[in-house]
Amino acid sequence: ASSAPADWLLVGLGNPDPEYAGTRHNLGFEVARELLERWQLPKPKAKYRGLLSEGRAGPGGPLVAVLLPQTYMNEAGRSVGPARGALKVELDRLLVLHDEIDLPFGEIRVRLGGGLAGHNGLKSLKEGLGSAEFMRVRGGVGRPPTTDPDLVAAYVLGRFREPAAEVEALISAAADAAERVVLGSDPASPAADARPGTEAPEPRAGR
Repeated sequence: ASSAPADWLLVGLGNPDPEYAGTRHNLGFEVARELLERWQLPKPKAKYRGLLSEGRAGPGGPLVAVLLPQTYMNEAGRSVGPARGALKVELDRLLVLHDEIDLPFGEIRVRLGGGLAGHNGLKSLKEGLGSAEFMRVRGGVGRPPTTDPDLVAAYVLGRFREPAAEVEALISAAADAAERVVLGSDPASPAADARPGTEAPEPRAGR
């Protein structure tokens, strides 16, 4: 069955293999799962080279589709491009949930468009969509004290060292930010007339 048009497409970025569960780079998956539970959406089904769930963002809320690409991070655009086309979602109604090493652990930022910050998932989305002018919820995971690309890669593919409660607070705060965007109450959301590259700081996780 084809998908019905959605008001929003939310994409959680991550890598599908169990070995990547709980890693910094899979933060987007965790935030997406938190929203699936929060909005009581149906169990995701295999679609568009990902796992897709469709429903409403809470009772009477907008129609949403939540996608977890199963392509690996660097090919996520091959899942998101077809899904966006089928769901007939405008670019500024595509909300990507992802880890961000350029933000301190626990900090959440929402932005429309902007740079890709070396994030392979975002690079693939730009290729698959032909544009980087989509919405993002950026979940800060901090960065290691090095610019060596191999060490940075090992860092994002590593597990959080922060206490579990702080990681849960980060996931919850990122989900809160996504919910505000979808419901139109975030200053960076399209409903609030966001401009490309504008960014709104969110409350820090656990503060």
